[in-house]
Amino acid sequence: MSADSSTEPTEPTEPTGHPERPARTGRPVALITGGGTGIGAATAYRLVEDGFDVVVTGRRLGPLQEVAARLGRRARAVVMDVADEAGVSQAVAQLRRCDVLVNNAGGALGTTTVEAGVSDEWRTMFDSNVLGTLHVVRALLPALRRSPRATIVTVTSIASELTYEGGGGYTAAKHAERALVETLRLELNGERVRVVEVSPGMVHTEAFALTRLHGDQAGADAVYADVDRPLVAADVAECIAFCVRLPQHVNVDRLVVQPVAQAAPHRLHRGPIDWGDGDA
Repeated sequence: MSADSSTEPTEPTEPTGHPERPARTGRPVALITGGGTGIGAATAYRLVEDGFDVVVTGRRLGPLQEVAARLGRRARAVVMDVADEAGVSQAVAQLRRCDVLVNNAGGALGTTTVEAGVSDEWRTMFDSNVLGTLHVVRALLPALRRSPRATIVTVTSIASELTYEGGGGYTAAKHAERALVETLRLELNGERVRVVEVSPGMVHTEAFALTRLHGDQAGADAVYADVDRPLVAADVAECIAFCVRLPQHVNVDRLVVQPVAQAAPHRLHRGPIDWGDGDA
């Protein structure tokens, strides 16, 4: 499991903020897709702590504005659906600078078997996880190439490497997203642009399981039931910040992060764990 995604329709609202602000302050700028909730929002807070201005993007203006309001002049909100190629180009055209791109938008829909697979769900997952990543990377590469700190971080999932029953559409999309990232790293070899993949396991956020299960709150709660300390969004944000703040010649190709309770998508301990004296 990984980044949060919403199935709510995009609000036809103009971006907020001041496009010239990052260039005026001189601070490095990070653009975060899916930045209104979950891992994206936590990453925005964490990168601001490390001295970045942030541009949080997503399909719903309300959550984006909440994040930007908490961060004040260090952040701006831009409505952008990564699956909309023209919309991505229009939004990115407002930026004068981008040093770090965090591809976090995506998510899962449904838990049907391949035999019972819902084509629209698969199409939506490929649009957000794969084509969305393509659209944003392609639009921002010119700005990134101008930066001495150029870094592309893509949040995939352990589903980008492993498969499990009922996860065919999501694992197929995440496998494709990982292939995109690995190909990009090969194609940019010899340039100063770092290409990083962060692959989380179980992350307890407010939206991931609920969206996947089409609003079934009881089912979403059951996903995390009795799991002693699943990852939370801030844990993944810390991993992203770690990769970003390393010296520019150091590239973390792939960072896999899971809670101690999880050994694989299908191997999850439910019940208490004796943490001893290390009350983390």
